Amino acid sequence: FYLTPPQVNSILKANEYSFKVPEFDGKNVSSVLGFDSNQLPANAPIEDRRSAATCLQTRGMLLGVFDGHAGCACAQAVSERLFYYIAVSLLPHETLLEIENAVESGRALLPILQWHKHPNDYFSKEASKLYFNSLRTYWQELIDLNSGETTDVKEALINAFKRLDNDISLEAQVGDPNSFLNYLVLQVAFSGATACVAHVDGVDLHIANTGDSRAMLGVQEEDGSWSAVNLSYDHNAQNEHEVERVKMEHPKSEEKSLVKQDRLLGLLMPFRAFGDVKFKWSIELQKRVVESGPDQLNDNEYTKFIPPNYHTPPYLTAEPEVIYHKLRPQDKFLVLATDGLWETMHRQDVARIVGEYLTGVHHQQPIAVGGYKVTLGQMHGLLTERRARISSVFEDQNAATHLIRHAVGNNEFGTVDHERLSKMLSLPEELARMYRDDMTIIVVQFNSHVIGACQNEE
Repeated sequence: FYLTPPQVNSILKANEYSFKVPEFDGKNVSSVLGFDSNQLPANAPIEDRRSAATCLQTRGMLLGVFDGHAGCACAQAVSERLFYYIAVSLLPHETLLEIENAVESGRALLPILQWHKHPNDYFSKEASKLYFNSLRTYWQELIDLNSGETTDVKEALINAFKRLDNDISLEAQVGDPNSFLNYLVLQVAFSGATACVAHVDGVDLHIANTGDSRAMLGVQEEDGSWSAVNLSYDHNAQNEHEVERVKMEHPKSEEKSLVKQDRLLGLLMPFRAFGDVKFKWSIELQKRVVESGPDQLNDNEYTKFIPPNYHTPPYLTAEPEVIYHKLRPQDKFLVLATDGLWETMHRQDVARIVGEYLTGVHHQQPIAVGGYKVTLGQMHGLLTERRARISSVFEDQNAATHLIRHAVGNNEFGTVDHERLSKMLSLPEELARMYRDDMTIIVVQFNSHVIGACQNEE
């Protein structure tokens, strides 16, 4: 089934979104110029989510990608709730009091976040009151705990992740008299999601990561070439520290059953995630909640089974690993992406493709044919194609779209092959998942002038 270039483009561009940070008096005061984001589904419906927002009561911008598993319910809830928890964690005591007093007296609330959403980025209206009440309980506790100290960003991120996960678990245990909501909170808790979130404020960049999505910095070297700096570590079986951490948290008798076939208890790929109460609750609690829950829950095979060798829960945490990076003028962009991208592309290629896209400058790499026997005619073809590529203006207006085009359509020579792209995008739903995963990408572009000026002030 062959797709024409316009058909390919309409599939690739369906979920793209761009945001430019407004300038004030012709001056850009933010270290962020703007961002591009996009998603390409493999699952139907897609299980990935994305979020971006500007913090209105504190400084800074929040951006995140969320990769759901066992359905999209948990990724959906985390994508619409986590930034509120982070924003509240960062608020000074006086602002928290102002917000609480406004709710008390029924006055309009101070807006906390300005969301930057694509029309497809859904927010669940039905659960908004429940979500608001949980968030309010959190800020009331923060008011009571007031230590008078300003909150450290790293601490705020860790607290927000853990608290939201705790609330997801609690809401599912309490249930809801409304049967629709009751089923929703259980779906959220029994499915799971990883999260990779960036908080950018001036030259301060914090990445909070739970699971196996990734953050990567694109750096322009003095000779104009591009390099990649990892700002997160995958929490899975490939990470020795992570395997050690899990083993330390459980008795020695369980050492052999904790990680099997590179999965937690032989089942779960990520070693940290939101939701997934099957790996957190005691067996008694799981049984009680499923038995008292709505009938749809009993029809769901996933909720009924207990993981094998389940002796000392919790086996899973949503606590993020937070990495701090102080931005420098040569740090040009940040890529946040779910594992669908990293399974297909090396970070070095990602840095080069995005870097060349943003600057419009191609660095000619020697043509590598990687062990293939290439005739002179084929070599001539490759060189001609390369020349055409340089002269053609990039067809994408969005850096994330450009990256997805390469991730899905690259051939063994590292160039986008339209035929391959067409084949990959026309796979039927049930087949697509065998060839690739959902892909969600945010590319944040930094303002080197502002970063340089901040550095000089110091």
